[in-house]
Amino acid sequence: MRSTTTSAPASDTPDTSVALSDTTHSGDTRPRVTHPLTKPALRRGWRDLNTVQFGMTPAHAMTLGPMDTATGSFLNMLDGTRGLSRLHEEGHRMDLPAHHVDGLVERLSEAGLLDDAPGGGPAVETLRGKKKVLERLGPDLASLSLVAPAPGEAMARLAARRSLRVQVRGAGRVGAVVASLLAGAGVGHVDVRDGGVVEPWDVAPGGLPADSVGERRDESARRAARRAAPDRAPRRTDAQSPPGESDPGFSLVILAPRDDLAVHAPDPAAAEPLVASGTPHLYAGVVEGTGVVGPLVLPGETACAGCLDRWRVDRDPVWPRLVAQWRSARPRQVRACDLALATTVAGLTASHALAFLDGRTPSTAGARWEVSAPGLDWHARPVWAHPACPCGAEEKSKKAERTSEDGQSHETMAEQRPSTELRRKAHAARLSGTWRAHV
Repeated sequence: MRSTTTSAPASDTPDTSVALSDTTHSGDTRPRVTHPLTKPALRRGWRDLNTVQFGMTPAHAMTLGPMDTATGSFLNMLDGTRGLSRLHEEGHRMDLPAHHVDGLVERLSEAGLLDDAPGGGPAVETLRGKKKVLERLGPDLASLSLVAPAPGEAMARLAARRSLRVQVRGAGRVGAVVASLLAGAGVGHVDVRDGGVVEPWDVAPGGLPADSVGERRDESARRAARRAAPDRAPRRTDAQSPPGESDPGFSLVILAPRDDLAVHAPDPAAAEPLVASGTPHLYAGVVEGTGVVGPLVLPGETACAGCLDRWRVDRDPVWPRLVAQWRSARPRQVRACDLALATTVAGLTASHALAFLDGRTPSTAGARWEVSAPGLDWHARPVWAHPACPCGAEEKSKKAERTSEDGQSHETMAEQRPSTELRRKAHAARLSGTWRAHV
């Protein structure tokens, strides 16, 4: 019997394969998975008598085949309740040798189709002991398993969220909902900053409740986030703070102002302390009938608000004059902010924030995603590093271009993304709560 795993592209028809041999096993070591579990998030079905498909959507669907009857039946044994020794016994009763079982488990693991029921390492034990919390976060864990291919990795990422600190600046229809979404997804420490009191037009499902009108915005938004959280935030210990620092800083700051001008034309000066401290920050909000998510600024690596402003001046010399008029105009008490659009923006913002916190680089790094009524078609506007901006991102971009010219594959500006080294630094820094990728 010879089996392969195949990715299902947009047409849902598999086109690539990875061999699963029943006669070989890579080395003398056993698979690292102790209690194999086919990922429950992926539905399983037979495409024909010899081919099994895991998953439904093109983004995650893969096929396994050709498959004999015994191996197909053996897949039902991979439910996380059996260790490898027990699986060898079950395989023996089905005339499947131990090396075939080991090879199947290893290749399924390599294909990202397998999880490890007790996996995740020592860091997850606290979370694993909170049954009600895991029940609340079950859908999030299943979703993480689709993008965290290694067995046990999804549980480790979910547990890591509990130690992260995020600040949301702005407690309007977007910011308050973002804070609740992040807390509900397991981020342990979500702070909210804003001024004034809750007005009737600030109220939004999932954000500020109607009975909070008249209360302080920031306090009300923090209470809403705590109510959304599946568990109380863990207490920070001295070991979690970098040496010599009493405040470990934030893993991410989300700028979601209620002021539509601050969304459309963010003030570079307001973010200078974040750039100087190396703190990643993500912009989001609604301006008139347009929702905006991004850019995600990774200081010294991707374009900042200063870069955005300087490119606008280069393209439109009257831009500073317009901004000055907008800022000096009489402030409006109620601004256009469609509730459904604001909720959509909040959801996408939280998704990009979680992707970053989980160690990935979302597409908002170096771009602003925008959606406008009435068409509601999302599109990305690249935000490039500007040579006159003191943030240092443009110099980093030049170094990357010189490296590509020396022999590596060249990326266009639209395709350019933070380096592998940056992602490694980002992941390590976020575990300790701060960003340390200075140039």
